[in-house]
Amino acid sequence: MRTYALRRLALGAPVLLGVSVVVFLVIALVPGDPAAAILGSYASPENVAKLSAELGLDRPLPQRYLRWLGGVLSGDLGRSYALDRPVLDEVLDRLGPTLILAAAALALSVLFGVSAGVAAAVRQNGWADRAIGLALLVGVSTPSFFLALLLVLLFSVELGWFPTGGMSALFGDGGLVDLLRHLALPSITLAAAAAAILGRMTRAAMLDVLRQDFIRTARAKGVDEDRVASVHALRNAAAAIAPVIGLQAGYVLGGAVYVETVFQWPGVGRMLVEAIGRRDILLVQGGVLAIATLYVLVNIATDLLQAALDPRVKA
Repeated sequence: MRTYALRRLALGAPVLLGVSVVVFLVIALVPGDPAAAILGSYASPENVAKLSAELGLDRPLPQRYLRWLGGVLSGDLGRSYALDRPVLDEVLDRLGPTLILAAAALALSVLFGVSAGVAAAVRQNGWADRAIGLALLVGVSTPSFFLALLLVLLFSVELGWFPTGGMSALFGDGGLVDLLRHLALPSITLAAAAAAILGRMTRAAMLDVLRQDFIRTARAKGVDEDRVASVHALRNAAAAIAPVIGLQAGYVLGGAVYVETVFQWPGVGRMLVEAIGRRDILLVQGGVLAIATLYVLVNIATDLLQAALDPRVKA
């Protein structure tokens, strides 16, 4: 297991290097002068030229990339001129709220997705299977931004149960209850599509396991049907479900960009939208690189989990 883990970590390094190249090139090749965009339309040519030199924009593209990569490897992502603070500090401050939102959304998607998939598989071709299938189809098909607006309209504007945005109340001490009230709608929005995909994949994996000989043997011995599904079948289907959970973890990290914007959640996603509007290139590069690094690490952890559940994966 240790060898497999080291091999997966080693394979993650070139992936992150490739991500850094893509992130740098996408931002560097955007039309326009970032220095002029940062300073504004009334900045003098001298100040624009000075800022371009400080950012290294007057150097050839390969030199700019190597300079930026060297800073990344040493823990220096540069300095945000719009915020007048180190990029790394801003990213770390915003990373906590994003991880809270992503963890809550992933937990909800696993809970409801796996439960729905198991229930549909056990009641294959019944009315419950059809109803769950319809609900999962709606969850996959509904755009997250549209679902977010519907939830805000219903539960915030009409019913007044939850706040419309933010991570905590403007007044008062807040606390865990206040955090959960603000977390409810964005986490449900982010979890809906992930839960639907996970539910469909869980149903398929469960149906495959329920056709196996050992399941028929367990039923022949008189094992309770609920125990057959929840213990024997689900435990063996977990190896097929684990990679899907990893993919959905990446989805909720990426989907946090627009969900955080709709709900004004103070995470990395909202930071990226604001930084793009200001053409704060170093902050955009740092934020995207942080999300990509988390995505790679989550996938490595998922592969290790799958290997622990199914030793054949390590072969």
